[in-house]
Amino acid sequence: MSVDADGINRVDYAGWRASAADMATLNAYLAELSARRPSAMQRAEAMAYWGNLYNAVTLKVILDRYPVASIRDIKSDSWLDPKAYTGPWRQQRVTVEGRRLSLDDIEHVIMRPTFKDPRVHYIVNCASNGCPNLMNRVWRAATLEADLDAAARAFVNHPRGVAMLPSGGLRVSSIYKWFIEDFGGDDAGLIAHFRSYAEPVLARQLAGSPRIAEDDYDWALNRTATTRPRS
Repeated sequence: MSVDADGINRVDYAGWRASAADMATLNAYLAELSARRPSAMQRAEAMAYWGNLYNAVTLKVILDRYPVASIRDIKSDSWLDPKAYTGPWRQQRVTVEGRRLSLDDIEHVIMRPTFKDPRVHYIVNCASNGCPNLMNRVWRAATLEADLDAAARAFVNHPRGVAMLPSGGLRVSSIYKWFIEDFGGDDAGLIAHFRSYAEPVLARQLAGSPRIAEDDYDWALNRTATTRPRS
């Protein structure tokens, strides 16, 4: 993991895939997570658990198929599901407490409905430049609240989260539009969320009544500069 000059945490997928030891460590970590019982965990531990599982499965999806330019180049193996062609999220990839789960199951069936916390969107990472940063360590119950607030603050104040356009409107991450119901259900709720985490520069830009003019998301893989996929 390295922090690029643009503020995005990037993964050396090529180096990781080339290391048998690193691949074995990831596989062992996934096996350890699969053997645990999140139903018996307290809220913070369970939230950290599901976030770590989602991110570890996503890393394995990329590493198993690398080189790819985007996670969306990897499809789910379910020809009966039209959404299978949008990416790898619909395929069941891990078993927890006897239940086969896809990445969509983890995020949209378990995490969002269970925790009802918009900061879920700062926990999960879909291996893309447009996503909130993948941490260089796992989520932990003991530091979860502080880490979630730090992740929210970092993303909101980064241009890929919220940026003021020359027109005076805001360009925001498409995450906020895709899941607007998790952020209050409307643009006013989004702006209130931004204000909660805004640092001085952004806070001044949000001081008036800015409108959300557009949204954007970069699906390019969050790879280090030395791990360009082969053409």
